[in-house]
Amino acid sequence: VQLQASGGGSVETGDSLRLSCTASGFTLSSGSTAWFRQAPGKEREAVSCIRPNSGTTYYTESVKGRFTISRDNAKNMVCLQMNSLKPEDTAIYYCAASRRRLIISSQYDPTNYDYWGQGTLVTVSS
Repeated sequence: VQLQASGGGSVETGDSLRLSCTASGFTLSSGSTAWFRQAPGKEREAVSCIRPNSGTTYYTESVKGRFTISRDNAKNMVCLQMNSLKPEDTAIYYCAASRRRLIISSQYDPTNYDYWGQGTLVTVSS
């Protein structure tokens, strides 16, 4: 199983980026999928999650209204559209996939995910 994340880059405050995560050897729609991020000196945090069947999405408070997670089952891909980026969004972003449909309280815990992408760096300058 391999997750390949891409789309990071260096942008300015207010700009947009679109991260993509493609999977091989595993069907993303069979379990919960999420984007996490880790800033220097900080713990990895869940940014957004999407449930396998309903496609219901969840966001951490700091990105609500700015980020949108989506899944393309035909392409076996999950994307994170990030608008109105802020310097505090600077981090390495990781996509993660679980073989299970995680309950809501579990989907923010990185230990519940089985597969991880390699991370893509997002840098937002002021």
